[in-house]
Amino acid sequence: MAELDPRKETILRAIIIEYVGTAEPIGSEALLQRYELGVRSATIRNEMAEMSDLGYLEQPHTSAGRIPSDMGYRYYVDRLLEDRRVGETARQQVKQIASEGDALQELLRDTARILSRITRLLTVATTIRDHQVTVRNAVISALGPQQALLVLVLSNGHVENRMLECPTGLTLQDVGAANEFLVSTVAGRTLRGLARVKSPASGTSVASDKLLGLLCGTIRQACRDLTRGKVVTEGEEYMFGQPEFRGNASVLSELLERLSQTDFLYDALSADAPQTVTIGRENKEPLHQFSVVRRSFFVGPEEAGVLAVIGPTRMNYDESIPLVNFTAEVLSGGLTRYLGLQPPD
Repeated sequence: MAELDPRKETILRAIIIEYVGTAEPIGSEALLQRYELGVRSATIRNEMAEMSDLGYLEQPHTSAGRIPSDMGYRYYVDRLLEDRRVGETARQQVKQIASEGDALQELLRDTARILSRITRLLTVATTIRDHQVTVRNAVISALGPQQALLVLVLSNGHVENRMLECPTGLTLQDVGAANEFLVSTVAGRTLRGLARVKSPASGTSVASDKLLGLLCGTIRQACRDLTRGKVVTEGEEYMFGQPEFRGNASVLSELLERLSQTDFLYDALSADAPQTVTIGRENKEPLHQFSVVRRSFFVGPEEAGVLAVIGPTRMNYDESIPLVNFTAEVLSGGLTRYLGLQPPD
């Protein structure tokens, strides 16, 4: 991603602020009237043209102004976003909900509902279950030249079986090496810890490396399947009010249909970092026209789920990011108190 000079950064920030508020392409004259940029309209046009060439802006129509691209939003979120405190009214609303919840499901739903009302965006909360269950034993057995069986024996007594299509050229030595990997890396670990297990390069053969990669992918998917808990969604109605989707209801309808699928939501909200923002095509389909702001919440020191808002890429990141962060922190405190545990550090 190319570094922008201060003037281009100022113009990009101004375009994003205007576009968030109006949902209309921004021209140089509008920027000149509303901002003290210290340059002429022609200079602003040239700067906007250069940023378009660099991929930070897009021009929907030949005679129209510019709008931010996914890359422009990414640059803004990563480099230009200012730390902003959540407004006192919003803080009090979130704190009140967290203090009044009488049950886990009620607390999650009420928190998601108030967050969607404040942001006017779709809010999703997903929880993790059985994340402390460990794998007591793991073994892979070849059933033939093209198939193998992975068996995971869990500490709660459950036995999970997964079939694998083996790569060509696999030997019994490769299967033995895979079992050594399972003993050393998988056995004794929690399902939550294994949800991001990565494959090492054995270096013994291409087939062996492919088997290890396939094995780790299967384990990750099994762990996600076994730890999926509840899903709460609130604020679907706010999506229909977004200008981007008034003339393109099919995109929104497809998204809402997919949101009814638990698997899709867990995959869409999964992230390696506790707090992430994914923009446009950084997301999986059908979220290519949307941004997701997510933050993990905790019960004591243990991660309990993910809280997220989903909206158009034009969302107000200055407000949504700190608000999701604050709400997740308050939710963590509420859940920890509800379960009688010490709050996380």
